[in-house]
Amino acid sequence: MRVLDKFSEAQILKFSVQALLLVGVLLALYLHVVESLFAQCWRDPNFSHGFLVPFLSAWMLWNNREKFKQQSLVPNWWGLLVVLGAMGLLVVGALGAENFLSRTSLLFALAGITIFFGGWAIFRLAFYPWLVLFLMIPLPVIIYNRITLPLQLMASRLATSLLDLTGVPVLREGNIIHLPAISLEVAEACSGLRSLMALITIAVIYAYQFERKAWRRVALILSAIPIAVLANGLRIMGSGLLGQYWSPDKARGFFHEFSGLLVFCASCLLLWMFHLVLDYVVPKRLQESPA
Repeated sequence: MRVLDKFSEAQILKFSVQALLLVGVLLALYLHVVESLFAQCWRDPNFSHGFLVPFLSAWMLWNNREKFKQQSLVPNWWGLLVVLGAMGLLVVGALGAENFLSRTSLLFALAGITIFFGGWAIFRLAFYPWLVLFLMIPLPVIIYNRITLPLQLMASRLATSLLDLTGVPVLREGNIIHLPAISLEVAEACSGLRSLMALITIAVIYAYQFERKAWRRVALILSAIPIAVLANGLRIMGSGLLGQYWSPDKARGFFHEFSGLLVFCASCLLLWMFHLVLDYVVPKRLQESPA
């Protein structure tokens, strides 16, 4: 029997009204935060995947619906403390004009509400889908700037090495690659951060769906980083080969964008292949067998 089944109808009604009031207050407090979040996801292609993340999280919760039905609702006052902590983050973020803090405070507020009304057992079931929601929040500017330039230089060096293997004369100056027929600048938009964030999101969902072991999930998610870097280097190499052997114009425009889509699909394929290798190296039946 669920804990709430022991309550009278009046108590359940009172409980529901309190829940609606709390959710209403939080919606009012975070309306501008949600608006700015989706506005940035709309403007910034690096984080355009953020639109899909809430739907993926909801899908994961829906897949666990039978487990939720088996749990008792045990309201816990610790959830209220988590909500108050989230309010503190919201205030700090507003005073410091730091969107990242304000946006993460929304997720902590959702966690607090879940704990307050459902208890720790319910939150444990919702933990992974809740964690996925952090992927929709754009990185803070200070972290974004520290990641982008190294990614640009890494992609430039990798593409230069790959072009050199094909026998094409190539010279790199920072993030600019010089070929006999064309010079390619690995700009901020070509750093690979966009594909990296999108591939990590896919890896998280893939790991959740097809793995139960925590370390295997972590391995799949971490593999998205080198895969995305390699794929971006191959994309830049492809642009260089198109510009060198076909036409400099072909290295830009439609072919450039289409190659990005094609390489991203190849990245997803590489992620799946890594999972096959992981199964081959460490078969699941060996992990599940008693020590």
